Amino acid sequence: MKYLGLLTLLLTLLANLPAAAQLYEVRPGSVQFEKRERDAVKVQIDGTAQWTREFWQSWLKDTYNIKLKGGGVLGVGKKDVMEAKQTQVSSVSGKLLDLYSAVTAPTDSTAELSVWAALGPDAFLHPDKTVSEYAALRGMVQSFATAARLKAYKEQIEEAEKRLKDGEKEKDDLNKDIKNMQSNTTANLARIEALKKQNIENTLKARQDSVKLIENARLLEIRKAQLQRRKDRLSALDRK
Repeated sequence: MKYLGLLTLLLTLLANLPAAAQLYEVRPGSVQFEKRERDAVKVQIDGTAQWTREFWQSWLKDTYNIKLKGGGVLGVGKKDVMEAKQTQVSSVSGKLLDLYSAVTAPTDSTAELSVWAALGPDAFLHPDKTVSEYAALRGMVQSFATAARLKAYKEQIEEAEKRLKDGEKEKDDLNKDIKNMQSNTTANLARIEALKKQNIENTLKARQDSVKLIENARLLEIRKAQLQRRKDRLSALDRK
């Protein structure tokens, strides 16, 4: 039952993803850089721009030991274009490359990564002029897209598991509250029945005591009269 709920929640999350035809598919494109149009490779990611920037930076560091500049720390000092000058990207070219990238947000839930590179001053990679290098750059970005997709799905599963766990805890808490309230209700009903019985007994005793009180008052009057007669006799004897 637990895994059925998790699967249902995960399917719901995946169903709400943007159109998969565009996401994670690397395609050629261009960017405006240094007042000129530069050829680039682009990919859209399911995630925020901040998430994509951070994962792109960490992935490059872990995979190629490339540290991008301009990413900022905790959002401070962040620039539109992140760059790594004269760096070795062996899977792209045996030469040193100037690697550039930028992240934009087409929607609130998706981000687009643009990556371009140059072999030197004004020697930017071109799909026709530097065919192998451009293709290798595209392959590198595709590898990142695959890793980003896997990371996004893992995080969605973790979130789904957390929500499921929270839901199960809430269910247990509600069941516990219901049992406590049922127990309290049973105890209260028992007390009410006991109080009703006590009230009946008190009413009966009050009636009995009322009868006794009347009888007591009658006897008290008789005894008062008897006492007065005896006092009168005593006074008469004293006068003789």
